[in-house]
Amino acid sequence: MERLARVWNSDLGWSFRHSPMALTAGIVVLILVLAALFAPLVAPHDPFNPASLNLMNGFSQPMEPNAFTGDVFLLGTDDQGRDVFSTILYGMRISLFVGFSAVLLAMVLGITLGLIAGYVGGWVETIIMRIADIQLTFPAILVAMLIFGIAKGVTPVEYRDQMAIWVLILAIGLSDWVQFARVVRGATLVEKSKEYVAAAKMIGRRPGIIMLRHILPNVMGPVLVIATISLALAIIAEATLSFLGVGAPPTQPSLGTLIRIGQDYIFSGEWWILFFPAATLLTLALSVNLLGDWLRDALNPRLK
Repeated sequence: MERLARVWNSDLGWSFRHSPMALTAGIVVLILVLAALFAPLVAPHDPFNPASLNLMNGFSQPMEPNAFTGDVFLLGTDDQGRDVFSTILYGMRISLFVGFSAVLLAMVLGITLGLIAGYVGGWVETIIMRIADIQLTFPAILVAMLIFGIAKGVTPVEYRDQMAIWVLILAIGLSDWVQFARVVRGATLVEKSKEYVAAAKMIGRRPGIIMLRHILPNVMGPVLVIATISLALAIIAEATLSFLGVGAPPTQPSLGTLIRIGQDYIFSGEWWILFFPAATLLTLALSVNLLGDWLRDALNPRLK
């Protein structure tokens, strides 16, 4: 609690409290994350339990009694009679899990390669950064689709649905490490020429210890900003892949899968099946992006 109090009373905490945009975005993200984490407690129905579904409730409009059963659903139901509000909560769990895990994978890979490239230099740096440059020539979503296709192809058929989420995390994470590596490499090149690194070398510290204990803490500021913005992009990438049918399986639908399902009924008048998952995805991604923009400005000394 004392550490949280220090953070809350720090310059960063003061900036957060006095930024209406960041405060609003933080509250929205907190509400959505908590709703997803506690979906079994918040959701009025379990949308993926076949025993709890009633086909007669299919295509119920929001806040209107069903013509056959008389049941009322806050955001309506889909073609299977599943409560849209409940499916959004459960789908958001998948989207957030994939987004956080993919960004964590990209951070670990990008920071490691960036530290090695910046500190070691020479042909090691050349190889790492040329690979990064080559990957940057392709759109990230195409790289993710390629990695997803290769990983799914080598996965046994009977395990594909079970491994689909992990393959999705691998695909998005491997498509997003480059920006972390480039930023960390640039910061490492600056930091390794400073006196505290020279002092660590003189007392016999190993290169790995110097990179992890001395250089890494001083390059984490820009990394946190990139990670925040990358989280929104990872969530959108997951939704895009799932919308295209190469992401989360129907048995574990994410927000992208729900949007793809809703698209099939948008022209027949059942607009709510598409609208509410899409609005939730937009709200989540926009709020995380606004937090990233605030964090970038708050950690930029030139703007203080």
